[in-house]
Amino acid sequence: MVYLATLVAVCGSYEFGACAGYSSPTQSSIIQDLGLTTAEYSLFGSILTFGAMIGAITVGPLADIVGRKWAMRVYSGFCVAGWLAIYFAQGAILLDIGRLAGGCGMGAFSYVVPVYIAEIAPMELRGALTTLNQLIICTGVSVSFLIGLVPWRTLALTGLIPCALLLLGLFFIPESPRWLAKREYQTEFEVSLQTLRGKDADISVEAAEIQNYIKELDRLPKASLQELFQRRYLRSVIIGVGLMVCQQFGGINGICFYVSSIFESAGFNLTIGTIIYALLQVVITAVGATLVDKAGRKPLLLVSGTGLVIGCLLTAISFYLKVHELASNTAPALAVTGILVYVSSFSIGMGAVPWVVMSEIYPINIKGMAGSIATLVSWFGAWLISYTFNFLMDWSSYGTFILYAVFNALAIVFIVIVVPETKGRTLEQIQADINA
Repeated sequence: MVYLATLVAVCGSYEFGACAGYSSPTQSSIIQDLGLTTAEYSLFGSILTFGAMIGAITVGPLADIVGRKWAMRVYSGFCVAGWLAIYFAQGAILLDIGRLAGGCGMGAFSYVVPVYIAEIAPMELRGALTTLNQLIICTGVSVSFLIGLVPWRTLALTGLIPCALLLLGLFFIPESPRWLAKREYQTEFEVSLQTLRGKDADISVEAAEIQNYIKELDRLPKASLQELFQRRYLRSVIIGVGLMVCQQFGGINGICFYVSSIFESAGFNLTIGTIIYALLQVVITAVGATLVDKAGRKPLLLVSGTGLVIGCLLTAISFYLKVHELASNTAPALAVTGILVYVSSFSIGMGAVPWVVMSEIYPINIKGMAGSIATLVSWFGAWLISYTFNFLMDWSSYGTFILYAVFNALAIVFIVIVVPETKGRTLEQIQADINA
């Protein structure tokens, strides 16, 4: 049942990837069919991020009130409405409304899916199953790239498939037992936990641990925005928000934006380069999923951060050689190597693990609000890096990648000093350690 519930939940992750990957392969055909200007299409592409910010702000409190399953249902509705609006669009307005609605669903899924998985999974599987969220996101993006040659309206309809599977699957899986315990639905809590662990499993120890922790939380005041910055919650908030800053401000969205141009400048076939990039993301993320419960969260983050620094420096050297017309035969190969090292390093740790840790470190009474803030920071970072990338490249191409290398180096320092290891521990044990 844990595996089935995870597979149902990650339909939301696939929907995330489908939304993110839609605009790139459809750009020329939508502009041509609807007569859009480049500025109008740029708005269509970027408004997704603003929708994601709205979804990130609203999903946490909603998931705390109505439950994780109903939150997934509600935001699936946003995605369905968004894809239908895009499919029927005859101009920019309906196109943008559809993209904004899809972004709301995408931003919500980026939070509620890993949280739901973390709350249903036994501790020895929690890291791998939560990392599956990022793997399926990468798969959704890659499939959008690979089938992007179909008409853009048809590609929009394919986005309805994961929504339909999610909405259907939610009828067959249990609600998060931790959320049910928090809402004092005692019978439903026990049924949910027993269903997830198997009808013959002894759940008494795990159930008692969850309930004792919930009772301790009930003694605390209800969470508010001001409450998050009090001493007992501050470390959790710093870890969650800090990891999202590390993830986004290391340059991932800028580099993804520029990857096609880098492959072209290196003399690579653009189609082959895109396929290599997309498949590499999926394969390396899958490797990371198998390692996260064996190697641990912190080692993967440190390996990932080191690789990001190396990838940025290789790319910076390539652009420096190109700007100064040195080693013209070496520079393109160095650029491709740097980008592939970068995306591999990001995929094995920094892409997925921050979401795993975020789903583990927050006490359940602040999880909605704190998770929404961390997710909002992630989406704001995605927008800011995407927006500033071209300005930075105009300032200095190699300087841009040196800047990203420095930020990734600072991220390593943050991880070493601040981030705890959460492998092999229950959510309640993690809370006790953070708040000690």
